[in-house]
Amino acid sequence: MERKILASEELRIFRDTVREIIKSQIVPEYEKWEDARMVPREAWLEAGRQGWLCPEASEEFGGMGASLLYTVILTEELYYHGVSGFFIPLHNGIVYPYIDRFGTPEQKKKWTPGCVSGETILALAMSEPGFGSDIAHLTTEARRDGDYYVLNGSKTFISNGQLADLFVVAVRTDPKAEPAHRGISLILVDSNCKGFSRGKNLDKVGFHAQDTSEIFFEDCRVPVANLLGKENEGFKYLMQNLQQERLVLAIGAAAAAAGSLDLTVEYVKTRHAFGQPLSKFQNTRFKLAEAAARVSLAQSYLDDLIVRHLNNEKLVKEVSIAKYWITETQFQVADDCLQLFGGYGYMREYPISRYFVDARVQRVYGGSNEIMKELIARELGL
Repeated sequence: MERKILASEELRIFRDTVREIIKSQIVPEYEKWEDARMVPREAWLEAGRQGWLCPEASEEFGGMGASLLYTVILTEELYYHGVSGFFIPLHNGIVYPYIDRFGTPEQKKKWTPGCVSGETILALAMSEPGFGSDIAHLTTEARRDGDYYVLNGSKTFISNGQLADLFVVAVRTDPKAEPAHRGISLILVDSNCKGFSRGKNLDKVGFHAQDTSEIFFEDCRVPVANLLGKENEGFKYLMQNLQQERLVLAIGAAAAAAGSLDLTVEYVKTRHAFGQPLSKFQNTRFKLAEAAARVSLAQSYLDDLIVRHLNNEKLVKEVSIAKYWITETQFQVADDCLQLFGGYGYMREYPISRYFVDARVQRVYGGSNEIMKELIARELGL
């Protein structure tokens, strides 16, 4: 079925190019990146050369001035081919918008060209060891000292944490604010800043190629000029950007589910048991029919949301539903598909195993699915 929102000739050409590069250059190297627990910096630079990074950025700063649909395509292709640990969707669709929407002209001029070229890899630092996703009660402090903020505290589970050159950091600038969320600001922190340090690359169950870290601030002096937007308005900015963050994660989830499904359809046609292909057994056919239904419904729902998001509609309930249900769908499809591979599905040499372990975190980050249900309930007036 042709998807109208992505049907232009320009977008088709872009997708074909992205797909070919992923299949020829990224997939063959990806296992090495998984073993190294990191995507090499050269891959980011190559992505920059291909025009994959921050395509929405203004041409003035080296971008294409393109729509979000280019990041949608990149997200779908990376997740579909099982190489989502190359976390370009985070860089493009989740972190860069903070700079684009709330940054000053001087900040954009300073940072955006590197974000586009791959010389400046981005990360978002919200979660803390004691509070997780409870952003309103974060404790990392930024104290004003003349023309600087002095940061003290720590963050955890920071995606791109080992490689990132620039962090959008949520900090407390007014410890006495009531309610607490009114004392939060966003500050850009350069990884070369004195007093900034990284912890080890965290050893995760899956999503291995994507580096994830703790980061620390010890009397880290950051120029006041690095404040994003207005002081104590950070929580509002985070809430505004979470709609796109959750939409991007749901887009990736649907694409990964489709990748799991297509991989398994091909496998069951060639794998034999009891004298016939697995594809001839009713259980196989029913499981894959169920998966196909879930994938199709997820994609149709998302295509509607993408259009509405591009029209600047407020979609708190809708994106919460998408993030919750489609990441659950991704995991269920990957689990059912792995089962059809039998013992081979549990072997790392079979890509279905990666689709399975990488799916698990999708229900946790970007706001856990329990939080998504709470948001949906609130939007229902409960």
